[in-house]
Amino acid sequence: MIEAPKPYQGGVRKLVLGIDVGTTYSGVAYAILDPGEVPRIQSVTRFPGQNTASDTKIPSILYYYQNGMIHSIGAEATLPGVDLEAEDDDLIFVEWFKLHLRPERLDSKNSAIRSLLPPLRLPAGKTIVDVFADFLQYLFTCTRRYISETHGHGDTLWASFEDRIEFILSHPNGWEGFQQGKMRDAAIAAGLIPDTPAGRARVQFVTEGEASFNFCIRNGLADDVLQPGKGIMILDAGGGTIDISSYSIASISPISVEEVTAADCIVHGSTQVDARAKVFLQKKLNGSAYGNHDDIKLMLDSFSRATKTVFKSDIEPSYIRFGPMNCSEPAFNIRRGQLTLTGQEMVSFFEPSRHAIVEAVKKQRQASHPISTVLLVGGFAANPWLFSALQGELASLGLRLFRPDAHTSKAVAEGAVSFYLDHFVSARVIRMTYGVEVGVHYDKNKAEHLARRHQCYTRPNGGVRLPHGFSVILTKGGRMREGEEISQPYHQQSRESKTLNSLVIDVLCYRGKESNPQWVDTHPEMFTPICTIHADTSGVTRRPIRGPRETYYEQCFDVVIICGLTELKAQIRWNDNGKERRGPATVVYDEDLAISR
Repeated sequence: MIEAPKPYQGGVRKLVLGIDVGTTYSGVAYAILDPGEVPRIQSVTRFPGQNTASDTKIPSILYYYQNGMIHSIGAEATLPGVDLEAEDDDLIFVEWFKLHLRPERLDSKNSAIRSLLPPLRLPAGKTIVDVFADFLQYLFTCTRRYISETHGHGDTLWASFEDRIEFILSHPNGWEGFQQGKMRDAAIAAGLIPDTPAGRARVQFVTEGEASFNFCIRNGLADDVLQPGKGIMILDAGGGTIDISSYSIASISPISVEEVTAADCIVHGSTQVDARAKVFLQKKLNGSAYGNHDDIKLMLDSFSRATKTVFKSDIEPSYIRFGPMNCSEPAFNIRRGQLTLTGQEMVSFFEPSRHAIVEAVKKQRQASHPISTVLLVGGFAANPWLFSALQGELASLGLRLFRPDAHTSKAVAEGAVSFYLDHFVSARVIRMTYGVEVGVHYDKNKAEHLARRHQCYTRPNGGVRLPHGFSVILTKGGRMREGEEISQPYHQQSRESKTLNSLVIDVLCYRGKESNPQWVDTHPEMFTPICTIHADTSGVTRRPIRGPRETYYEQCFDVVIICGLTELKAQIRWNDNGKERRGPATVVYDEDLAISR
């Protein structure tokens, strides 16, 4: 068993909110941190429009008026009569919006994503960030109401920490800095935090795989396999993505786990099953009286809500109920308002996801610490056929698959709060090689330098350099511990002192196969900018030096990369008369950077 949670050591009360904006469903968990008290993680279980009491999730859907005003969100958007209002007022329906923020490099893992993902229709002037902001604001409002109504003296309680709320936003394993930046922008637009350095610092990010693992640990769902030296894999099967994370158990008391290979993410969640079913129905019912848009929509709603969730066997038929008893067309297997699907037809909707999951598991095993146990969590995990098919296939690979018997649908939101409180994961694996483009000291004795001699340039100190070198900061497959720092030395020279007052560095990601890439211009398509680091260096010590031609100024400092958590952070560091000084650096993710597309 893991150690009991410890009392909060902070000096003032604060609130931690874990927000899981999922592709199909979303939820919120929270913990009130009182000094000296053991925090208790709770879920928000009341949302407007819910039919089921104590439900921790609401649909990730919105209706907008044409002018961009919100009509309804979440469970309220599913209430009786809303579809009629949508038709009368020409409302704009938005779903699966989270997937439209994905890095497009994920499409290469599933070439059908773009064809299966419905185009996103938004009111004029609205963006994906605006939709995220509207949804975050709604979740936050519901949370404030829930806490105020549920806890004694709730309004007074809320007022005691409303300016000290920490937000932990979850995202798929495959999301990167650009997506994190957009989610933080949405939090600002939603009014969750002010657009200040201190406000931005109140938003942190956690991958859905790690959040789910934290949930399993904290709730005792992994006790049987938590043994030092053992490996465990988490399959978080959600609506949009399947997130695969592998860990080794470093110690039990206190518990400490380490990521053993880079987390993976495949866009093969349950929405892809729905999308394949839609394509199938449109083709199957071509020529049927029930092949129109409205009837197929009813079928798909019924399929997603009922048929898909209970499918368990390829030898039994499945039924989609969509109309009254007099709806019949035997030639198309429609009788008494139901469409009959064979077991093999149902399997065809699920099979690509099953296959992709197995291949991703194999990939994780090849590069990781020995693993014998896999935990399957998430909404998609509840499907009987998927669990049974994966259990059989993984058993042939020597892996035991378990589906924890608990409310794992709330795993990500509660696990996000646990991420803030517990810090179970002490080391994470770097997914890609990162570095910066630099000038390289020219060495005429190196053949590759001689081949580039026409590119030489001279620095103010007389040194001869070659452009387009690549200086590695973080190497793919390396492991970073929480709070660990990597530094890159910089020597800026300029004939004008004032030009040394600021620093702008583009951080590049190398996506090729070389273990130690040397030159950016050899295969430029393999290098993509992920972010820009901006720093005020006006306070950094500089000194005038008499050069070969004239006096120039030089600065020496380090750019410090802090990346032991799930988000890249940076600082600058320099020596001032024997004392170490530090200053802030801002990491900016530009919409135009290639990493986002």
